[in-house]
Amino acid sequence: MKNRTKPTRRGFTLVELVIVVLILGILAAVAAPKMFDTAGDARTNATRHSLTVVRDAIQLYRAKNSALPGDGGTEADLKADLVSMLNGPFPEASIGNTGSTVRVTTSGAALSASGTESWAYDNVTGEFIVNHADGAAW
Repeated sequence: MKNRTKPTRRGFTLVELVIVVLILGILAAVAAPKMFDTAGDARTNATRHSLTVVRDAIQLYRAKNSALPGDGGTEADLKADLVSMLNGPFPEASIGNTGSTVRVTTSGAALSASGTESWAYDNVTGEFIVNHADGAAW
C-alpha cells in the first residue's frame, strides 16, 4: 500500500475571504467621504477667493479715496462704494450663511461670526470676514 499524505491546502476558505472583504468595506466607508469631499473643498476655496477679492477691493478703495468704504454704516453704502472696485456683482459666500449679505459694524472691535449675514465688515478698521466659525481665521 502506498502512503497517502494529506493534500496541501491551496487558496483561502470562504470565511477568510468574507472577513477580508468586510474589513475592506468598512475601511472604504470610513475613508471615502474624507478623501472625496471635493464639493466641500470647492465651496471653501470659492469663499476664500471671494474673501480675498473683497479685501483687495476694500484696500483699493482706501488707497484711491483715503477712506474706508461703507462710511455710512449700511450694507447698501458698502456695496455702492465697492461697485467700481469689483468686476461684477458683490461676491457670495458659499459656506456658513450663504449669500452676499453683509453685517456692517462701526465698533472698531475685532469681528466674530454672529447673525445671519454671509459676511461681516467693520468700517472703522476695514476688517472683512466670512460670517462663519472658521471664517475669521482666514
